[in-house]
Amino acid sequence: MRRVAVVTTSRADYSHLYWPLKEIEAHPDLELHLIVMGAHLSATFGATIEQIRADGFTIAVALDCLDPEDGDEAMARTIGLAVSQLTPVLGELRPDILLLIADRYEMLAPASVALALRIPIAHIEGGDISEGAIDDAVRNALTKMSHLHFTPTEAARHRVLAMGEEAWRVTCSGAPSLDHLMRSRLPDRQALQLSLGQPLSDHSCVVAYHPVTLNDDTTSEMESLFGGLDSWRNQIIFCFPNADAGSSRVAERTRVFCDTRDNARLYVNLDHLTYWSLLSHASLMIGNSSSGIMETASVGLPTVDIGERQRGRTRAANVLHAAADSGQITRAIEKATSAEFISAMKDIKNPYGDGAASERIVAGLTNAPDRQTLLTKRALPLDGEQDLFIQDPT
Repeated sequence: MRRVAVVTTSRADYSHLYWPLKEIEAHPDLELHLIVMGAHLSATFGATIEQIRADGFTIAVALDCLDPEDGDEAMARTIGLAVSQLTPVLGELRPDILLLIADRYEMLAPASVALALRIPIAHIEGGDISEGAIDDAVRNALTKMSHLHFTPTEAARHRVLAMGEEAWRVTCSGAPSLDHLMRSRLPDRQALQLSLGQPLSDHSCVVAYHPVTLNDDTTSEMESLFGGLDSWRNQIIFCFPNADAGSSRVAERTRVFCDTRDNARLYVNLDHLTYWSLLSHASLMIGNSSSGIMETASVGLPTVDIGERQRGRTRAANVLHAAADSGQITRAIEKATSAEFISAMKDIKNPYGDGAASERIVAGLTNAPDRQTLLTKRALPLDGEQDLFIQDPT
């Protein structure tokens, strides 16, 4: 029996982890230990730990480590607090593998603890790119700290290999969030409306917008978004921003906007099935979330990606990019909702996978070699490096 500890810190990564967690839990050779921390325990971000319990998962440990302040120093304190809280937990548990996902800054804490305790790390969604956020550096750091890799695309797999990781460690699994479309029963329109607490119009727009964490002013692009949204007179459904520096300012600006529009509403937490159903019934998505790039292609939803946050990320033909400029955003909205653009999107393929990522991930965890083999990384020689030598200085 291989003990697998899994860390989830927010509603965003939990949506991606749901089916891998189910697969691990059901596998006769794996033992799941679920560690819930960070924004999951925060009332501000919807206390989403209750959703995890409602889904039937047993929580091994819950750690309240999210600093209540809203700034970059608070993010750093959160990492430090998480390290101090996770150390005795992982020190006692000593799992055979620690499974982490994606690129949230909080994930640096469990990775650092596991590295010190010589616990092998498996990482999902390494090798992708988001050049406008600190997430990019976090993702790359997690990749080099990890011992097994499950990448979301073939391009991402090649990037991980280019970082010097041995080929047997790297599997292109696809993004596990897409497994919901193949395996979950999504609410129909009537059930979706009940969950939202309001009717859904025939032309609704989903907005998922987060602080741009690489900028000194993480909300500097925000006003361009709301200026562009003025051109959309139909229904708008806002998702709550991530727990990053500046999130409270984004949330407050969104509330001000909603106060001026009867057909706009902000939701603190949309569970993953409600969210996927919403994407499948909406007419447009706008924002700077990875969801707009990784997931919307699977439901044929036109998407306008704004600003710098997701710069460089692989994307399908349903995604249009607009600079953080109200005029450009307005023009992108017009193009994305045109009959010509919608027609051209037919039969597009999502580069992030086929909805079977969880099976590949769990197969990789089950068939992984022993702990010492995982921990012992071998450096791969560069082209011509084998011909180099260091001369004796004497």
